[in-house]
Amino acid sequence: MGLEEEIESLEEEIASTPYNKSTEAHIGRLKAKLAEKKEKLEKQESGSGGSGGYAVEQHGDATVALVGFPSVGKSSLINAMTNADSEVGAYEFTTLDVNPGMLEYRGANIQLLDVPGLIEGAAGGRGGGKEILSVIRAADLVIIMLSAFEVDQYERLSEELYGVNIRVDEEPPSVTVRRKGKDGIDVNTSGEMDLDVDTVKGILRERGFINADVTIRGNPSVDRLVDGVMDNRVYMPSLVAVNKVDLIEPSYVDTMKSELREQGVDPEEAIFISAEEEKGLDSLKEQMWEELGLIRIYMDKPGRGIDWEEPLIIRRGETVDDALQKLGGTLDERFRFARVTGPSGKHDEQQVGRDHVLEDEDVLRVVARR
Repeated sequence: MGLEEEIESLEEEIASTPYNKSTEAHIGRLKAKLAEKKEKLEKQESGSGGSGGYAVEQHGDATVALVGFPSVGKSSLINAMTNADSEVGAYEFTTLDVNPGMLEYRGANIQLLDVPGLIEGAAGGRGGGKEILSVIRAADLVIIMLSAFEVDQYERLSEELYGVNIRVDEEPPSVTVRRKGKDGIDVNTSGEMDLDVDTVKGILRERGFINADVTIRGNPSVDRLVDGVMDNRVYMPSLVAVNKVDLIEPSYVDTMKSELREQGVDPEEAIFISAEEEKGLDSLKEQMWEELGLIRIYMDKPGRGIDWEEPLIIRRGETVDDALQKLGGTLDERFRFARVTGPSGKHDEQQVGRDHVLEDEDVLRVVARR
């Protein structure tokens, strides 16, 4: 039996096994084994050269991937927001090209990847889906794009992303595993946990751990625990953009929002746009900026003053040291101290060190040795 048949057999057994306390350990072992087989298949295909994914060179300060089924309007959106030149129109899944465009917003360069439309079964390899999804995994943010007339596509798209180990809008589970020389598997928890200890040990053994100390924080499900012991899961934020709202009747709005709720999407958090009419794009850009966590740092350059035109773009929570790394050159090794004016400073020209956390629209002057 080949790997694909083994995976299919495991999926069928999991689906046909009722979940309860008596079957929990068995299902846990099956899911751990399934994750292992999928990882092995992915590595096998990557090594064959036939399904290794795209090598899209990343540029700019962040990368955003547009995900959607065919004809949802991704090409129109990327053309409206960037300098890309994607072929626009209703099309079937016939191309594997990835068309990047660069959005300039608030001084940042944000690369948007217009990947081909997904089809159901992409996670299983249909239509080159694994190659496409490998591109998405390298992005900083995914925009799930829906048609106003087919918002029920959200669940299917989420399943495809989940199938290639992309976890959107989730925090990684807090599971730490340390191998040891003997004494089997010891499970330590930070509070009450619904999972049985035998279930945890069974999952760890399927992953190859015989002797280990396992620390689990929180109350994870079987799936979350499996995620925690795997090292190939990608966690990223997402936005939901509902396109073609210019074509709907006012009477259809409540129906559309109700269908979104049924898909688990809060209509208040979705962004309603018309790529064709270029409506709602400012709101989409604003939400992208927030989800990416980008901030602008205006550099006070010796002898030239403050550069208000081209800010240094870093991430929320980053420090003066992170700014030095991005600036490059010899500033890092010559650094003495910095002066900050702005939201992160207690006063103008505050002297700070490398560990000072910067905030959006700070003015930073680096004082360096000659």
